[in-house]
Amino acid sequence: MRSDATSELIVVGSGATLSIAPERIVVAGYTAKDEAVVEHHIAELAAIGVPRPVSVPAYYVLSPGLLTSSPVVEVGSATTSGEVEPVVIRHDGRYYLGVGSDHTDRELERVDIARSKAACPKPLGSHVVDLGPDLSVVDWDGLVAESSVDSSTYQSGSVATLRHPSDTLGRMPSGLDDGGDLVLFCGTLSLLGGKFVYGSRWRVDLRLPHGETLTHVYETQRRRA
Repeated sequence: MRSDATSELIVVGSGATLSIAPERIVVAGYTAKDEAVVEHHIAELAAIGVPRPVSVPAYYVLSPGLLTSSPVVEVGSATTSGEVEPVVIRHDGRYYLGVGSDHTDRELERVDIARSKAACPKPLGSHVVDLGPDLSVVDWDGLVAESSVDSSTYQSGSVATLRHPSDTLGRMPSGLDDGGDLVLFCGTLSLLGGKFVYGSRWRVDLRLPHGETLTHVYETQRRRA
């Protein structure tokens, strides 16, 4: 997907093509339900130089041109890493669920979180599930997310630890959500090893309650100067 093109996704089950051209991508951060867990995560990041967010949850608005389902994405440094995230897409009044990766420049994150997220493409799996017009119907607590880097498991756990997307949407600052087409990255899980890993081959999975798994695999390559 390129910045000047409509994104084409495939709806699981029907095989229908979903063409989206969102006004913006919103990456929601610090979306754990347990506020103590959020505070602990903020403290961990502060210990390595990442500034505290101005709000919790935090919302980072990005250009839709960063969205991509390409198997290869370009990054600007050797210190970038991905994170598995459930992704909610709103299009023509209906909601769809997908899986993506909030790929981020970790060195830049120490200086400016918003810039660090905008510095990298935002991979999104090409297959999505149609949730219909009511976002509350999704069995959020039944979802399991996992990521791996260079074939080593990096994250794994229940999405139940994250705020329901209807809650995350409802907390968005006034004026940020105009009710139109939107791509929302809903937050991520803790890292199993507790530290960022910089690798080249990333896989993100979102296992649905009925057994279907949404998957996306991509590789990173350094952008030529």
